[in-house]
Amino acid sequence: MTSLLNRYVPRTEFDSYEDFNENLKITVPEDFNFAYDIVDVYAKEQPDKVALSWCDDNQEKIFTFSNLKQLSDKAANFFKSLGVTKGDRVLLTLKSRYDFWYCMLALHKLKAIAVPATHMLKPEDIEYRIDVAGIKTVVTIREDGVPESYAEVEKTLGLKLNKVFVGTEDMPGWYDLRKEVKKASDNFERPVYDDDSVEDTSVIFFSSGSTGQPKMIKHSFGYPLAHIVTSNYWHQVVDNGLHYTIADTGWGKALWGEIYGPWISGSGIYIYDYDRFHPYEVLSKALEHKITTLCCPPTMYRFFIKEDIDNLDFSSLQHATTAGEPLNDEVFYKFKELTGLSIREAFGQTETVATIANFPWVDIKLGSMGKPAPLFNIKLLNTDGCECDVGEEGEIVFDISEGYPLGLFKGYYNNQEKTDETIYDGYYHTGDSAWIDEDGYYWYKGRIDDVIKSSGYKIGPYEVESALLSHSAVLDCAVTGIPHPIRGQIVKATIVLDKGYQPSQELTKDIQNHVKHVTAPYKYPRAIEYVDELPKTISGKIMRKKIRLEDEEKFKK
Repeated sequence: MTSLLNRYVPRTEFDSYEDFNENLKITVPEDFNFAYDIVDVYAKEQPDKVALSWCDDNQEKIFTFSNLKQLSDKAANFFKSLGVTKGDRVLLTLKSRYDFWYCMLALHKLKAIAVPATHMLKPEDIEYRIDVAGIKTVVTIREDGVPESYAEVEKTLGLKLNKVFVGTEDMPGWYDLRKEVKKASDNFERPVYDDDSVEDTSVIFFSSGSTGQPKMIKHSFGYPLAHIVTSNYWHQVVDNGLHYTIADTGWGKALWGEIYGPWISGSGIYIYDYDRFHPYEVLSKALEHKITTLCCPPTMYRFFIKEDIDNLDFSSLQHATTAGEPLNDEVFYKFKELTGLSIREAFGQTETVATIANFPWVDIKLGSMGKPAPLFNIKLLNTDGCECDVGEEGEIVFDISEGYPLGLFKGYYNNQEKTDETIYDGYYHTGDSAWIDEDGYYWYKGRIDDVIKSSGYKIGPYEVESALLSHSAVLDCAVTGIPHPIRGQIVKATIVLDKGYQPSQELTKDIQNHVKHVTAPYKYPRAIEYVDELPKTISGKIMRKKIRLEDEEKFKK
């Protein structure tokens, strides 16, 4: 006995995508709680099973499920002593400290609501989150000026927060998490609430804020079970292996690959808590720890293949996945040459689990997101609200008219207006556009607001960015539309050049010609601007809206 998967999935093996799509069923107990029903069950039945292999630049630690049960029970007693109870929101800015995992479990045990956030927040970002979420308790790393920002916000808002830190030096007015957990009792009894439900909110994630103030995305206690699809059938995690998703715990992607799905499916998690991302060091250290599955953004794969990694031992690695931005052909083929593995893409949002993916039975078409996951009835709707024909571009929506699917968020916390703008007429509207081919594969076009309309053509930024990224000079890029008196809009590329390249008219011409040959000629960027870095949200998403607004100001002059 290893994985707990078959306790929630009556049938785990499938012969084809059609078999998978028709017959995958996930059982959701009414009182399911991930901390008790997964972690504590492993601790009882397989106490020495590895849950977390963690390291930083100075030390390494292995946590079994028995270790995590004890730590989470202690942390739950500590949080309880602070008055944290069911429904209370607790803000976690813990980067990739190992404390994040037992704190998450402790909050689940209390039926409190975990609110993970990145440590890169500025005081105004923290103030917004504490204010709109009604935060009373914060748990944070000791460095990078984060505690000072919390103290500043506390004064600004006139609050008295429970302030908890992870670090080595005492701070007046703060609780030292590790000291408090060490002295807390490990005898924790599961609270009983009269109104307990698997639909209760367990986690709130703030959206990236790329189109306005961040929204608070609610997920229920049943949400972890939906990540069976993400981990077992997209990542293809290995029972008793180690899965590595490279993402800060403040990003929604952390829940996709750093806690729920891998553990349910029997895989341990590998975490490297680095200060700065150095491609060779990150990859080599992961391979030294014998990771079996890997997921990271295409940008990181691009950085990896630019390093001298031919000497690394990839023998432990069995599967590789990516999501969030285009994966260009060069990266796919170079990584396959080095490892023998095909990188499998997927689509999803902080509001969802993996919803469209290149599952094991799906032959990869480079650039395609793959096919829909069984949990969701996915459709494409055109601007008239009708289902799209093959090849016709439309919005990706989830048909929820016959039931609300497991894995879809429960609305935006304290914001019914925004929820109603997204969930209406029997659909969840993703705000993303795509088209479907004759074989049922979905092809991403971009956010609806980002699609460029030029001379009657609709051009998605992702397809042009993918073409640009296949040029050796382009390290990173963003594609937007700028006004044009005749064409309506023209394609503009904002480009960060790789080392060894300098802007020039000759390089601009070469990049434009390259795009014309890689994709349809009408999509090439008629305008190119070179910059040192792209504007991005704190979660790493390109802020195309900011680029468009800045360009509008330029054109006014």
